[in-house]
Amino acid sequence: MKVLRDSWLMFKSQFNVSRRNPVWLFIGMFQPICYLLLFAPLLKNLVGMPGFPRGGAYNIFTPGLMVMMAIFGVGFAGFGIIGRLRSGFIERMRVTPVSRLAMILGTLGVDICLFLVQLVLLVGVGLLLGFRPDPGGLALLALLLILSGMAMACFSYALALLFKDESGLAASINLVVLPLLLLSGTMLPLSFAPETLRNIAKANPFAYAVDASRALVAGNPGDSSVVKAFVILGVLAIITTFWATRSMRQAAM
Repeated sequence: MKVLRDSWLMFKSQFNVSRRNPVWLFIGMFQPICYLLLFAPLLKNLVGMPGFPRGGAYNIFTPGLMVMMAIFGVGFAGFGIIGRLRSGFIERMRVTPVSRLAMILGTLGVDICLFLVQLVLLVGVGLLLGFRPDPGGLALLALLLILSGMAMACFSYALALLFKDESGLAASINLVVLPLLLLSGTMLPLSFAPETLRNIAKANPFAYAVDASRALVAGNPGDSSVVKAFVILGVLAIITTFWATRSMRQAAM
């Protein structure tokens, strides 16, 4: 109960700060909306070709775009940690009885809430353009995306507490995020990729998330990719949360 109470207090504190500057919520939407408006129409000519999954272009591309938001958007959440570390906020919290896990969970809650708002806006734009998801599958997809966002956010927190510098964090995140994105099939289905790249992509947890997201949007929650994605992303979220919490205990500027 103490962890829950501390997490709620940290969440309210960070949420009030984010609420005063909502512009970042909409700036984070710029790239996904551009992809949806300018790239998704290019896929229409690929519908029906061998290797292209069943479903319309927007039903294939939009779920991948949601996973891309979890990788890119939430993946840079560590910059806020560096700001609080430099201001002395984290150091002041560390001398209080506040749980270190709660410090991570409270911050994580704010970042996940912002991420979900962005997803709702993205789905709204997608519906206007032709995105037609299965309602039940979309609800399960939201849970999967939360796990994906948790994994990336906590990974970013841990790196931020390790480097304590924006330049080092940006370089390390880009080093990891770009291969994850290219080998996840978010832009184009991996069925178009050479066999070598498909084999390498099996080591990418977000490739399973993309396959599962498309299956859920199509109304196939029993697909094997869905179970694999939930298990893999769930374990990854637990591991990264533990790593971020351990880093928080050792954090010092």
